Amino acid sequence: MKYHIWTEGCQMNVADSQRVGSALEHLGYTHTAKIESADVIVMNTCVVRQSAEDKAYGRLSSLQPLKQKNPALVINLMGCLVGVRGHDKLRKRFPYVDVFSPPSDPGPLVSYLTQGEIRSLEDAETTRRFFAMDEELILPVAERGKLVSAHVPIVYGCSHACTYCIIPYRRGIERSRPVGDIVSEIRALAAQGVKEVTLLGQIVDRYGTDVPDGPNLAGLLRLVCEVDGIERVRFLTSHPNYFGNELIDAIASLPKVMPHIELPIQAGDDTVLENMKRGYTQQAYRDIVAQIRSKIPDCSIATDIIVGFPGETDEQFMQTYQVLADLKLDVAHLARYSMREGTVATRRMSDDVTDTEKMRRFRLLEDLQEQIVTEINARYQGQTVPVLFEEKVKGRWRGRTPTNKLVFVETTENLKGLTVPVQITWTGPWSMQANLLQQIAPIQL
Repeated sequence: MKYHIWTEGCQMNVADSQRVGSALEHLGYTHTAKIESADVIVMNTCVVRQSAEDKAYGRLSSLQPLKQKNPALVINLMGCLVGVRGHDKLRKRFPYVDVFSPPSDPGPLVSYLTQGEIRSLEDAETTRRFFAMDEELILPVAERGKLVSAHVPIVYGCSHACTYCIIPYRRGIERSRPVGDIVSEIRALAAQGVKEVTLLGQIVDRYGTDVPDGPNLAGLLRLVCEVDGIERVRFLTSHPNYFGNELIDAIASLPKVMPHIELPIQAGDDTVLENMKRGYTQQAYRDIVAQIRSKIPDCSIATDIIVGFPGETDEQFMQTYQVLADLKLDVAHLARYSMREGTVATRRMSDDVTDTEKMRRFRLLEDLQEQIVTEINARYQGQTVPVLFEEKVKGRWRGRTPTNKLVFVETTENLKGLTVPVQITWTGPWSMQANLLQQIAPIQL
């Protein structure tokens, strides 16, 4: 018996698909890259933008001929397209889909395949029994012993409903995972050779706020840093409302926690931020960045920005431009606003910024950010930095600095999973090149 998983979307979806793969392998299935050979097909979907949802519908429609040819084929639709609020409309539209699974929950598929013998994996004790939380069951076979960096969800769902965002309606309210499950999973990942973990949450800073007497994110970071074999710890995505001094102090004091923070601003104008229901002002965001840099001087900071939000004037956009120009952040993930059915913005606001104007603003920020990051990365020229190498791509080893800068090294030596010092020989806006400073002892893969 074979399974095939198609994954679209964020790092959370990637982690969810790994969990599904592990569950299927526990039931005796093996992975196949050929969808036509599969006995079980899982589609793990994203709907953060309309284009992602349309892509999922197209891919789902393409499975109907396979189902007609092989009625025994099990098709599982999973993720944000299904959501947590029911799937009656989807079932009517796609009657050939056998199982509908909410985000982050392989339980419905496992229940279907075991004919109800295992009904749910939502209960933590059931999950522990099913996966045994050992090193052979955390990752699918195809990835076991091969990943250097892995993502670990710690908060499911989101309870902060920004007006443009569909995620809280699809992933449900915020739920923190038990600390014991998280640490056990990370221990198992370390036993499989994983060197770096990234803790995930829609608002990762809110970890533990729904668990009385449990650790918050700062406390969890301290526990994760105690896991043997884990060399680097990252987390994303943060929110300015919940990113406080205790967390900054934890990053500054824990050597394993990398000095790189994902802190979206989304817009630099206070009126636009209020319309987005972000809950802070642009000055508050500036103050947080100043606090981070005062305690962690070498920290890199990434942000998210949406241009063309309903009602955004050119003057308001230029406020965003000025914030980015002043703060000189390391990364800016840019997006043009698009309407999402079901969001407050779509129900109550008019999408009144033209596509042409959205693209103009996007290009302005894109050009500005390229200049900024070119200047930032140029400071690395000639420096010696530790790089954790993940894989070889087109003859060059690819790795990242503690500040999450992408570095390539050309060598015949095996660098997989190693953190080694390199000297930066060339810098560009999106990556760097470097030379090894020492000979690497041979490693048996």
